[in-house]
Amino acid sequence: MVYAAVAAGSFRRYATYRTATAAGVFTNTVFGFIVAYTYLALWDERPHLGGYDQAQALTFVWTAQALLATAALMGGGLDELQERIRSGDIAVDLCRPADLQLWWLATDLGRAGLQLVGRGAVPMAVGALVFPLVLPGDAVTWGCFLLSVLLGVLVSFALRYLVALASCWLLDGSGLALISGLACTFFTGMLLPLRVFPGGFGEAVQLLPWAAVLQVPADVLMGVRSGGALMRGLAFQAGWAAALLALGRLVQSAATRKVVVHGG
Repeated sequence: MVYAAVAAGSFRRYATYRTATAAGVFTNTVFGFIVAYTYLALWDERPHLGGYDQAQALTFVWTAQALLATAALMGGGLDELQERIRSGDIAVDLCRPADLQLWWLATDLGRAGLQLVGRGAVPMAVGALVFPLVLPGDAVTWGCFLLSVLLGVLVSFALRYLVALASCWLLDGSGLALISGLACTFFTGMLLPLRVFPGGFGEAVQLLPWAAVLQVPADVLMGVRSGGALMRGLAFQAGWAAALLALGRLVQSAATRKVVVHGG
């Protein structure tokens, strides 16, 4: 109940920033149009690039815009935790009768829920009105997509949590956070679907944890993954989420034994 309350409080907190949410919706929508027309030109030259037809490529664009803030595809989302580590306020968090990782996970899930409703649904709806998107017509597929999004958010949180904890040793983790954001932007497929990359490199990037954040949910939404492929995709996401969250717990244990902040 504690963590549910934390998630609900985080949702309400982000819901108060209505102007920022509206600006985010506008930005995501405009950027979606820019990328969509770029993809149209690219798929005119290569009609079946990456195994996608043009409608599937456009659906990938708008799925990425819907999940941009939800799954923090450009990194961030745990900047407050990094600052609390740097300032030493993390000591207060460690004194709470609650697990540090679960507390911040609940906070991030509340944030992600608001962003999915606020900055996810509207750009996707606008894209569907203007472009011929491949969207499911049954509730089961939509349910599988939402489950895949949840698993993708868990993987994203686990990666960002590890980066935030690195501040316990680095004092200022902004540089590592920037590198992590760049890696996330590329390896999630936000710039180009991972299926587009050729040969062994294309196969390798689809095995990395970032693929679970966007590529798998997008394929689930478009029906590219169904049946056994759908189960394997969800298992892939769940496996990376479990592994990275477990690694985060180990790093957290080491960090709480040796926390270095400015001033000693």
